[in-house]
Amino acid sequence: MNTLIVSQDLVPELLPMPACIDVMAGALGSLAEGRAVLPLRNLMWMPGRAGLLGLMPGYLGAPPALGLKVISVVQGNHGTDRDSHQGAVLLFDTTTGSLLAMIDASSITAIRTAAVSGLATRLLARDDAGDLAILGSGVQASAHLEAMRAVRRLRRVRVYSKTEAQAAAFARHHSKTTGLRVEAAPSAREAVAGADLICTATSSAEPVLSGDWIAPGAHVNAVGACFPSARELDTRAVVSSRLYVDCRESALAESGDFLIPRSEGAIGDDHIVGELGEVVIGRVPGRRSPEEITLFKSLGIAIEDLAAAHHIHARARAEGKGIAVDFGGRRLAYD
Repeated sequence: MNTLIVSQDLVPELLPMPACIDVMAGALGSLAEGRAVLPLRNLMWMPGRAGLLGLMPGYLGAPPALGLKVISVVQGNHGTDRDSHQGAVLLFDTTTGSLLAMIDASSITAIRTAAVSGLATRLLARDDAGDLAILGSGVQASAHLEAMRAVRRLRRVRVYSKTEAQAAAFARHHSKTTGLRVEAAPSAREAVAGADLICTATSSAEPVLSGDWIAPGAHVNAVGACFPSARELDTRAVVSSRLYVDCRESALAESGDFLIPRSEGAIGDDHIVGELGEVVIGRVPGRRSPEEITLFKSLGIAIEDLAAAHHIHARARAEGKGIAVDFGGRRLAYD
């Protein structure tokens, strides 16, 4: 059986943001219903913590998907022509175990991460939310602008980056490509002032968003920090919010945005209202009032990659795209 190779430039065509948001809803709903196997990710650091190799296996019952994302994360790539996240998603047939596809992981990670934030925004943000603040100016900042546009009508967009020139370049580029007025803010505090949608997509290990700055009724998507010792939000920001996660087990093991306030005694495990998939299937309520602050903490989980890969593979096969390789898997026979 042929294995389909799908390159980075083809993934966005086969996985447009609006479609990916719906795919993520299905995958996270399946997780909430118990139709998934999701071990915690395995991380191997290189000497000196110059970078890591992440292994994220999983199984999804609906749509049926079995596989693994293997990805390198090298923060030193920031500011170069290389993405900080590079690798492949391997998709296997759930019946025969055959390798169905090898798909670029950089593009899947960028799209599906923002799509899950788009889903969280669709479920948790006020219907009239449209004043967006983005902290960060990299790949995820761009993807999150696209995701927010897919689920809410944006009135205003502000971006802040610790590198002023990058924020200015982001604002110029996206003002031109979206037709929106995207403003570069001189500080994180000024970027989020009065915003009812906030996305933190930075590589910072220290808080970039203070709870004192968040307006009543805002919805926050926090996607940058993914280690127990790192966080983008200060304790007050987490304490004052209704907290939702993609996977409770992952949040309890890996999320510094949650674990650090818990270690300070500011919150307990019950501060997590529920998983996003539980909101999808109606098991857990979403926003309760226009004034409350909702927070979605994203870590990124393997079933999101697998659901995205399943969608890409199906479309590529149907449309005759990608490169088919006879990769093997047949039993050797003897005369």
